[in-house]
Amino acid sequence: MSTERTPPLPHLAVVGAGPAGLAAALAAAGHGVRVTVVDAAEAPGGQFYRQPAAGLGARRPQALHHGWRTWRRLRDGLERQVAAGRVTHLADHHVWCVERHPEGPGRFTVHALLGPGQEQPVEVHADAVVLATGGYEKVLPFPGWTLPGVVTAGGAQAMLKGGLVVSGRTAVVAGTGPLLLPVATGLAAAGVTVAALVESADPRALVRRTGALAGRADKLAEGAGYAVELLRRRVRTLVRHTVVEARGGDRLAAVTVAALDTEGRVRPGTERRIPCDTLAVGHGMLPHTDLAETLGCRVESTGARVWADDEQRTDVPGVWAAGETTGIGGAALSLAEGHIAGRSAAARLRGRVPDPAEWAAAAKSRGRLREFFDVLDDVYVPPAHWTEQVTDDTVVCRCEEVTAGAVREAVGELGAGDVRTVKLLTRAGMGWCQGRMCGPAVAGLAGCDEAVARRPFARPVPLGVLARAAETASPEGSPPG
Repeated sequence: MSTERTPPLPHLAVVGAGPAGLAAALAAAGHGVRVTVVDAAEAPGGQFYRQPAAGLGARRPQALHHGWRTWRRLRDGLERQVAAGRVTHLADHHVWCVERHPEGPGRFTVHALLGPGQEQPVEVHADAVVLATGGYEKVLPFPGWTLPGVVTAGGAQAMLKGGLVVSGRTAVVAGTGPLLLPVATGLAAAGVTVAALVESADPRALVRRTGALAGRADKLAEGAGYAVELLRRRVRTLVRHTVVEARGGDRLAAVTVAALDTEGRVRPGTERRIPCDTLAVGHGMLPHTDLAETLGCRVESTGARVWADDEQRTDVPGVWAAGETTGIGGAALSLAEGHIAGRSAAARLRGRVPDPAEWAAAAKSRGRLREFFDVLDDVYVPPAHWTEQVTDDTVVCRCEEVTAGAVREAVGELGAGDVRTVKLLTRAGMGWCQGRMCGPAVAGLAGCDEAVARRPFARPVPLGVLARAAETASPEGSPPG
């Protein structure tokens, strides 16, 4: 009788359970790798496939989603792999750091916090990591943006998808970017009166880029479908307009919008007041790069996105990245990148050089989608002179209550020449979010380039967790096994 033991399967940790993370996990698990998916949400799906809690009793949750069949395929595949023991799904686990160990098995330790207070530390040891951490909304301030009733466009969508609630009865959806279309359509379908869709860009500029857009006729049809639905619901659309001010007492009562000239400045005399109790405003998305930065991965200054090669490998051995963290591009692009990352990681963890033919279809889709979203990035940009509408008493950093006037004083009178110096002089970016929300606004007001941040942790961590980690670490400084 043989006493030889079967060597354990290679272990891959996937951070994030959105489209990219799920695609990577399923691809890797289907090709002989043990996978642990670590995700902050209580259920898989990420922001795009956010689901209402079962207790809410939603009868038709698919009505709030695009690509429901794809979501069901991902969900069912995850359930099968979990039941088979090939995938472990750790929900409600908030990753604050991924640690790399150059030598020996278990080269990475994923540090997470579990529990209502996020004080229970959890460690996942893995041979490789896929970062599928998604993106977050770019927030640009304007007078009145801190009033109750003003929410981000993604926040309004998350409330609707996850809680089946809306923040008011009459809404204005404003800003720039393709996200505004599904947000306005979703609110209207939920019974909200959408008083206006205010887009600062001119979508007609897309006509000049039809060559790059033709390869994704499905995405064009999706956008056209939203536009038709808004027309059917008689939602007024204002292009090359921007929100100048939000007004109200205890909460939002109206917004003032104005037309923009060809240089992105407000045209005097075009202001109009729109009564509403909700303003859903968004100016695009930014990649989550914190974990990649702590691992030393290369982050490109253009778009602040994690660099990845054709296999979705970063420049740090054993680390792959997929989805919005490598550049904002929507769910379809995230699925393609996640599939490639999972297949590549599985092959290399098993000692095999992967054949790109294994993911040829996904690579073709990735290429076309990247070209498509590069065009959208060029067209949908915030107004070039948005800072001119930000008054000195407008709060820019909500955590530390720093005003635009304080930022301007730091530059004009105190000589600050970069974002870090502005931060030291004003405390802008020193609060709970550590500049993740206010960073673009501070940089814009200061007239400085927004440098890539090098934060030691991806989220706030209780000091007790750090103290316990130090106590249990080995003398050499490596984490416990």
